[in-house]
Amino acid sequence: HPTESGFTTDVLALYDWAKARSGNSSILFWGHSLGTGCINQSHSLSPWQIYRQFPGFGYFILDSLALGDMFFASDENVKVLACPLLILHAEDDTVLPPHLGRKLFETARNAYKDKTKVKFITFPEKLGLGHDYISFNPELPVLVK
Repeated sequence: HPTESGFTTDVLALYDWAKARSGNSSILFWGHSLGTGCINQSHSLSPWQIYRQFPGFGYFILDSLALGDMFFASDENVKVLACPLLILHAEDDTVLPPHLGRKLFETARNAYKDKTKVKFITFPEKLGLGHDYISFNPELPVLVK
C-alpha cells in the first residue's frame, strides 16, 4: 500500500541512484501538481482531475489518501528544504489557483535562510498553459537553468 513515507523513501533512493551516476552534475527533481513536494512526493493526481466534478471524489480519492497516511503537506515540507526551489505557476490554472502557488512561495521564502534560493515564476493566462502544460513552454529550459 502506498504511503507518504514510502514515496519519500522512493525519492531518496532515486536521488542516491542519480547522484551515484551524475558525477559533479546537478540533479533536478520536477514535481507537478501533487508531486510538487519533490523531497517526499513522486506522483500526481492530475490524471484524476476530470473526476473532481463527480460527487464522492473527495471521499473516494482524497479521503483514501488521508487514510493511507498521504497528506503531501508541501507547505510544511518547504520549510525544511535547503536546496534551490523553483515554483512555476500558470495564471490560468483552474485546478490549483495561482494564489496557492504564491502562498507556497511565501512560506518557503520565509523559511529559507538564503532567500535567493527560492524563486517563483508565473506564466500569463494568454499562454493557455493551465494546470497541465507548463512543461511544454519553450522557455522552460532557460528558466530552469
